[in-house]
Amino acid sequence: MTDAPPALDIRVLLADDHPLMRESFRALLDASPGLTTVGEAGTGAEAVRLARELRPDVVLMDVRMPEMDGIEATRQICAGPDTTAVRVLILTTFDLDEYVYAALQAGASGFLVKDATAAELLNGVRLVAAGEALLAPRVTRRLIDAFTGKGNPSSGTPRGLDAITEREREVLSLIAAGLSNTEIADHLYLGVGTVKTHIGRLLHKLAARDRAQLVIAAYESGLVTARGTGAQGAAGQTGAGAG
Repeated sequence: MTDAPPALDIRVLLADDHPLMRESFRALLDASPGLTTVGEAGTGAEAVRLARELRPDVVLMDVRMPEMDGIEATRQICAGPDTTAVRVLILTTFDLDEYVYAALQAGASGFLVKDATAAELLNGVRLVAAGEALLAPRVTRRLIDAFTGKGNPSSGTPRGLDAITEREREVLSLIAAGLSNTEIADHLYLGVGTVKTHIGRLLHKLAARDRAQLVIAAYESGLVTARGTGAQGAAGQTGAGAG
């Protein structure tokens, strides 16, 4: 996982139906410089309401909650006109929760397993708040494999994909394979600054919030498949999905 840059005043909303879990996360976050817990939600519906009311920078969102699950809550938060800037970081019990892909489709910026270390959780919150996506290559590949195994049909060519250049397609394929900016630069013999420029253009052309949404677009368009191309093989040697 890439280390997040220092950030100040990151406001976090906790959404989990287990009070003890929320209490543990609150204690950890509030003891960390630059991080503040601004609210707690025990249901998905409450998470949506508090996100609209409090406008946090990041929502730590459990998947399985009463009234409304974390996927629908994520969808409503990310699509809401007042909460489009709110980032959602999904918390799961397993590193390949059956709902994770759906959560990413709903607009989540990534996910963490609940047994992540304190350092991983804090770094994850900071990464997501900074606009990065929390998707390690191992996770990206397994998500694609799982989605392909279910035989889900493509939803069609995402808006803007026909407007991207050949080089942007190459960069998009490598993002979907889980390579970091530095690894993409090495793979394509480009400067890191040039890679960042291409990614910025891809985000704009595909109307994507972050890298997670670029992964979704790359897969659903058929640009990347589970069997993939050489890019996926290259990703197998890496250990970071953002940065």
